[in-house]
Amino acid sequence: MKRLIVSILTSFIVTTIISAQTKRPLIPADFLRYVEVSDPQISPDGNWCTYVVTKVDTSKDKHVSNIWMVSWDGKNNIQLTNDNEGESTPRFSPDNKYISFLSSRNFDEDKDDDKNDESQLWLMNRLGGEAEKITDVKNDIEDYAWSPDGKKILLVMSDIDYADTSSTGNRLPYVITRYHFKQDIEGYLDNRKTHLYLLDVLTHDIDTLTTGDYNEEQPVWSPDGKKIAFVSNHSEDADKNENDDIFIMDAMQGAVPYQLTTWKGEDQHPQWSPDGKSIAYLQSSSDENFTMYGEDVLAVIAASGGKPNLISASFDKQLYEPRWSKDGKNIIALMEDDRQQQVVSFNIETEKYIKLAAGEKVFWNAELNQSNGDWLVNMTDPQTPNELYALEKNGLRRLTHTTDSFLAPIQSIKVEGFQSKSSDGNLVSGILYRPANAPANTKLPLIMYIHGGPVGQDDYEYDLYRNTLAAAGYAVAAVNYRGSSGRGKDYIRAIYGDWGNKEVTDILGAADYLIAQGIADSSRMGIAGWSYGGILTDYTIATTTRFKAASSGAGSALQLSMYGVDEYVTQYETELGPPWKNPDLWIKLSYPFFHVDKIKTPTLFMASQKDFNVPSVGAEQMYQALRSLGVPTELVIYPGQYHEITVPSYMKDRFTRYLDWFGKYLK
Repeated sequence: MKRLIVSILTSFIVTTIISAQTKRPLIPADFLRYVEVSDPQISPDGNWCTYVVTKVDTSKDKHVSNIWMVSWDGKNNIQLTNDNEGESTPRFSPDNKYISFLSSRNFDEDKDDDKNDESQLWLMNRLGGEAEKITDVKNDIEDYAWSPDGKKILLVMSDIDYADTSSTGNRLPYVITRYHFKQDIEGYLDNRKTHLYLLDVLTHDIDTLTTGDYNEEQPVWSPDGKKIAFVSNHSEDADKNENDDIFIMDAMQGAVPYQLTTWKGEDQHPQWSPDGKSIAYLQSSSDENFTMYGEDVLAVIAASGGKPNLISASFDKQLYEPRWSKDGKNIIALMEDDRQQQVVSFNIETEKYIKLAAGEKVFWNAELNQSNGDWLVNMTDPQTPNELYALEKNGLRRLTHTTDSFLAPIQSIKVEGFQSKSSDGNLVSGILYRPANAPANTKLPLIMYIHGGPVGQDDYEYDLYRNTLAAAGYAVAAVNYRGSSGRGKDYIRAIYGDWGNKEVTDILGAADYLIAQGIADSSRMGIAGWSYGGILTDYTIATTTRFKAASSGAGSALQLSMYGVDEYVTQYETELGPPWKNPDLWIKLSYPFFHVDKIKTPTLFMASQKDFNVPSVGAEQMYQALRSLGVPTELVIYPGQYHEITVPSYMKDRFTRYLDWFGKYLK
């Protein structure tokens, strides 16, 4: 018996060693294997949770999302849909009998399968069987919500676009009259609006609830089903500000909405209290025309109106997704806090909060289980992509293992937080990624991979991008430069009207720290980023020649040329003033282009063809300048892509090019 136990133990050890030895580094091709878990919802009886799994269909080179369902005890996991067009936004009917979802699937053999129809609302019996399409509209359904009694469904739909109905098949010309006239993904903006409609579940009839020259969004039903709260901007010229207010209306055709909030900034994400007497929401900390440089504050206001109570005003942290507790005494929210995103609970009476879940993790999508008062959350940490967890009184309990097969062959990356001091004394928080097999006491080539925004933070999530770079043999640093969130409003606002200055100081300070710690080889440093990360890459290589290679993605350097070209006109006129009134500041902020002759760093520029966020002209100008000056450079334009690259083969291509470019100059 003793010999048998020794034999079994030896076999287990050998198997474990072989398994560890067969694991390999992450490579760009793994982008095609990556799986995402999102949008968790809990059934009314609390026994089941739906969620969306997004995978890559390599044959069609696109992402496809399908709906899954897991039991609350985590023992049963079922795929509910498997359509090539994909599904999204699953919701349980209040009677627990059905699951609804949005999809552009087309089962009509007489129709062209290749036609990209608008998404319709579908209804599927939880016991099985084929789903039934319950809408047939030409509008785009952007969102929906079941009434508490299950008899009605509130639809959020945009006006029909008649511009593609030309008899020749050519789109009619764009006729522009708006101040804010372009937006990434949406393209050129016309005067179509988004309104609320009411669908009768039994008859499929649709009534119009709102009309006019306003957009309505984020609708929520009152607990008794008699009223609807929603968000809209009714200011004189909504394009010239970022105002949003909360409105309430009776849930019937012909009802007149009344305005509940009056803050000149943003009031968003309303949530009715369980008794229907109050509404919790998020109010921007700034009432300026452009509210990016601030944080959202948790507010509660009586549904009948009055002055709001700003619950979290003294905590100086960004909050997301407020949700009422079952007893209505607390509001749960997600809170950013220096590289973490925590689940916190605010007591309505004391206005104090406690942490329900924290640590070197990132939480999303907290949903209340009405049957027991516990919570369903998405959670990710540096070693684990997003999965579903039950957040119970005794802690977290994992429900899904969707990404296990993705992680199985991959070597883990070493991830740790660090803090550095900049030359002006500013304390900067960062995250360091290193290869799993990095030799001890050996300096590595360093890539500073800079986040966009600028408001936002690098946090303790599973970072596929930086993991891929680190797996190739680099030390990779994420740096929460001034302008990042998670450290308070003053830290965010430090770069207001002063781009590419303090941020570069913080990036260089982090590099100096990693060099001093013996982690980074000062002679082999690179820098890269996308969006504002690409912009900061341009600023950095125009400031110093310390970096031996760079990649600027979706960036810009000649800021003077961005006015009227991208989607940020409101920010520009608020933060910088019109170029004709403040030309000196615009030229100052265009430093990288007007000092391009100082750049010696070989730089790879990337951009998306249809990007209206940071248009490709920003990359094209810098490429042309470096090419003129004889500095090694290359320009890659991804066809048909918007600001975020979504075609899987392009995502793989982007990181393959990173590795080739940095491998050429840093290794």
